[in-house]
Formats: sequence, structure tokens, C-alpha cells
Amino acid sequence: MAWVAERTAGGRKSDRRAVGWWSTDLVLLFAGPVVVLLVLGLLIRPARFWLVAPAVVIAVIGLGAVLALPRWWFRVHRWEVTDTAVYTRTGWFWQEWRVAPLSRIQTVDTRRGPVEQRFGLATVVVTTASARGAVTMPGLDHVHAEQVAEQLTEATQAIPGDAT
Repeated sequence: MAWVAERTAGGRKSDRRAVGWWSTDLVLLFAGPVVVLLVLGLLIRPARFWLVAPAVVIAVIGLGAVLALPRWWFRVHRWEVTDTAVYTRTGWFWQEWRVAPLSRIQTVDTRRGPVEQRFGLATVVVTTASARGAVTMPGLDHVHAEQVAEQLTEATQAIPGDAT
């Protein structure tokens, strides 16, 4: 089978645009509390220090996260689809390598949040009968994600059984 994605040592990588997507998600995550604390600090004069100080701490932590984490995630996230299984690798210090045999796949979906759409990306979600939950392949070009989902669906249909 010819699977669509860039082949790299140790599996296929997410699209390079995933770094921008993950960075934007982190900015949005940290910006909310920082803005709320700053506005409250401006409005409530007696508590200004106690509101602005945590805002600064959160902003510094957020800046570090935005600068480091997406690049790190891009380096460690890998996925691969073979004729027999779907493999994903994630993790920072404790890496997790998950294997979903094609015979256990129940559904294959693509997911595109608003920020993901802005970057032209999608996540392929492979649901199995596992108690660990779905196997995900984040940060794929949306066209490649659709092709991978379609090919996985065709491959799982060719395998007899009920995926339970």
C-alpha cells in the first residue's frame, strides 16, 4: 500500500505548519487568564499587585511554553500506517508508542478545529476497541489527512471481523 505522507526516520512527521498551530493554541490558552488578571488589576486598585503579579508570571511561563513546546512536539510526534497497523509515538520525557492493529479499528475520522483550519491542517482520529482511547495523528495537511483516512477505511474494510 502507498501511504500518503513524508517518510522520515522513525515514522512520518506532522506537517511543519503544526508548529504554528500549536503555538497559536498555546497563545490563546495563556492569553485569556493574563488579560483577565490585567484588566482586573487596572480596575481594582487595592488588589493591583496581587492581580498583575500572577499575570506577569503566567505570561512568562506562557512565553516559554510558546517558544519551546511546539518545536519539541514537532520533533517527537511520529505516526505510521502499515498494511497491518497504525503506529503513533508521542511524549516528551516518557514517550508512548501506540499500535492499533487494522483489525481492531472501528472508525477513522478527521478533525479540524478553527485554528487547525486556519493553518490548513487536520487530525486523523483512529478509534479502536481499546480502553486507552483513540489513536491520533495531529498536524497533517488536511488533504493528506483525508487521503490517509480514506485509505485506512478501505484497508480496514478488507479485513474480516467486527473490530471488537
